[in-house]
Amino acid sequence: MVYDGIVLGLIVGLIRGGFRYGLGQFGKLRIIGGLWFPALLLMQFALFAMTERLPAIASASGFFFIAVYVAGLYILWLNRKNQGFPLIFAGVFLNFLVMAVNGGKMPVSLEAASVLDPYYVDMLRSGTVATKHFLMDSASRLAFLGDIIPLSSPYPRTQVISIGDIVMNVGIFLYIQQIMVQGKRTSPAQEITARQ
Repeated sequence: MVYDGIVLGLIVGLIRGGFRYGLGQFGKLRIIGGLWFPALLLMQFALFAMTERLPAIASASGFFFIAVYVAGLYILWLNRKNQGFPLIFAGVFLNFLVMAVNGGKMPVSLEAASVLDPYYVDMLRSGTVATKHFLMDSASRLAFLGDIIPLSSPYPRTQVISIGDIVMNVGIFLYIQQIMVQGKRTSPAQEITARQ
């Protein structure tokens, strides 16, 4: 879901800031510890791959995911003074919280998951999903923070998201807008109108 906020933020930023100016501004993006974000993402992909092949990793995957989230939250905290980052931190923290109280995995509502590929839904039902997700049940804690919101057509991507995902993406969108539009001069026509 993080990609949605980035893509939407870029599109709107380019429209508001202009293609050349907006891209130039985006190129100036500076985040404390920013290189760690792609590294943490790669670590998650590596965990997905290893859990399918190594039972020992699969059984401890929840702890690994929690560690990745803690590292990510620390980096977000370091950047908390940037516009949008408090919301990004809050969204990631909500996802971290629900995962932490559910053994390092995100509960997914079966009703919401009905928009997904039936193959994935069957895997959720059987408990064979070797990722950070599991089928929500009556024992799931803080279930309202889990993946309970279905997105499908006309939305471009079919997926199930959480409240934390929404909060996080609003923060990402605001941050990208601030980066790509800040300092943009008004057009000559706007300056003339302002003087009149």
